[in-house]
Amino acid sequence: MAGQETLLPRNCVENNGYFYSILGVLMYRGFGLDQFMNQCYGNSEDGGKGKQMPVHYGSSEHSFVTISSPLATQLPQAAGSAYAFKRAQNGLVVICYFGEGAASEGDAHAAFNFAATLECPIIFFCRNNGYAISTPVSEQYRGDGIAIRGPAYGMATIRCDGNDVLAVYNATKTAREIAVTENRPVLIEAMTYRIGHHSTSDDSSAYRSVDEVKYWDQKDHPITRFYSYLVSKGGWSEAQEKEWKNESKKKVLEAFARAEKRLKPDWKEMFTEVYDEMPEDLRKQMVEMEKHVELYKDQYPLKNYAK
Repeated sequence: MAGQETLLPRNCVENNGYFYSILGVLMYRGFGLDQFMNQCYGNSEDGGKGKQMPVHYGSSEHSFVTISSPLATQLPQAAGSAYAFKRAQNGLVVICYFGEGAASEGDAHAAFNFAATLECPIIFFCRNNGYAISTPVSEQYRGDGIAIRGPAYGMATIRCDGNDVLAVYNATKTAREIAVTENRPVLIEAMTYRIGHHSTSDDSSAYRSVDEVKYWDQKDHPITRFYSYLVSKGGWSEAQEKEWKNESKKKVLEAFARAEKRLKPDWKEMFTEVYDEMPEDLRKQMVEMEKHVELYKDQYPLKNYAK
């Protein structure tokens, strides 16, 4: 999120994989807590109308391309978007977030090469946190990280301390200036560390030591570092931190409760808005489903669905 304020709201954002790590960007652009919760519940107020997995946010209003689970698919799409921006001469930039694990996919190499040869205004932002789920970087590559690939493709490249908010801000700001003024891609590699488990089904103690995690959590945590910096400059205090955390938790839980009570989308939504014009076979399926639901309506909790 640190570099997000250097990007204009209309600049395009693409991301996949580490869904939770990018939501700060969307929140900074004005995506509200209710919108986050509605998407997670897939209720009738969800912009995606329940068609996506939880935490797969997207918003055309905020120029944020919907998150997708498959690794690296967003990279060539982002390069294509940037090429479209170049042809339109609209002065906009695409920023594409991915992890060092996704950089091992063929799509990443295709995207780098397309962006470089077509001279597209795009920032490839790689968050190298040391692990692709359970695979450490020592088993992912033998070179010097991801940054070394930039010059090989002819891209300007910046490596920064991903745990330093101001370093990330300055790196992103510089990258955007290059992308806009020189109309070419920039690769940023932010060196960081994933303190938490990859997901709720992941037990990272099976592949790394507790002491390793403890070191990063206590000595080099980005939030703690920025908090200490603000306090040292007189811009923040322990009392403000406590008040802010309590208020934020309250707001999150309130949005959670509101989303939980909202109706689910009209079940017919599963057939709509996938195609610009609904194919005939899909239309037939919807008619069959309508007949089925009408026949067995006492077997379905229709009161829980919007109409």
